[in-house]
Amino acid sequence: MVFRKLMAAFGAGVEVDTVLTNTGVRPGELLRGVVHFRGGKADYKVEGIHIDLTAVVEVESGDSEYKSTYSFLRQQVSGPFQLAAGAQHQHPFEVAIPWETPISAIAGQPLRGMRLGVQTELALAGALDKGDLDPLFVSPLPVQEHVIAALDRLGFRFKKADLERGTLYGSTMPFFQEIEYYAGGKWRRHFNELELTFIAGPGKMDVILEADKRGGFLTSSHDAYNRFTIRYDDPPGAAEQALERGLEKMARHRGWF
Repeated sequence: MVFRKLMAAFGAGVEVDTVLTNTGVRPGELLRGVVHFRGGKADYKVEGIHIDLTAVVEVESGDSEYKSTYSFLRQQVSGPFQLAAGAQHQHPFEVAIPWETPISAIAGQPLRGMRLGVQTELALAGALDKGDLDPLFVSPLPVQEHVIAALDRLGFRFKKADLERGTLYGSTMPFFQEIEYYAGGKWRRHFNELELTFIAGPGKMDVILEADKRGGFLTSSHDAYNRFTIRYDDPPGAAEQALERGLEKMARHRGWF
């Protein structure tokens, strides 16, 4: 266990370490952990503890892009308590992972391009101090796994994933995830690349597909878009069927079939 000293500027000397019980969770599940404290040379009143869920997001500004860290959930997990000099104290917590939380790990492996984290914020001596960023690995919901596995079977190859600033219809997040693929199989004749976005809720999920097709020598590039809904209680195979219908509609829309 590694303690980090906080509030050095205030002479508090309080040390804290946050240990996550389950670093791998799914949207809608509970993230659990314990905040450990070690008191300094004097008694101090801890005014509160907050847990911050954060994400690194791509932001477009004019002709440039930059990355910024966004907090997408901030939850108080403790009220005031007294921390005696030299004493050790621990406070367990649990935080519900929002349904729209982006995926940051698949099959136990980090998803390239994604950075999610957990920060502990301590209110002490009238000031706030945020601890180090602990990585957060969010795995897909079962229905999301079905869509991702279907794309793999259809020949699409993973390219990268990122978060873009902006709010989509039906979403409450200040950003959205794009999982990007190279087209493969029969779809390579129709698409160059495909972008996949999920907007999940407690009982159903919207899937957004966006594909591009470059034309010939004298034709311009085209983009095609499709959005459909999958319910979590749909029968097996429904996700893959809906995905194929969506891809076919995009191809027909541009006259690629």
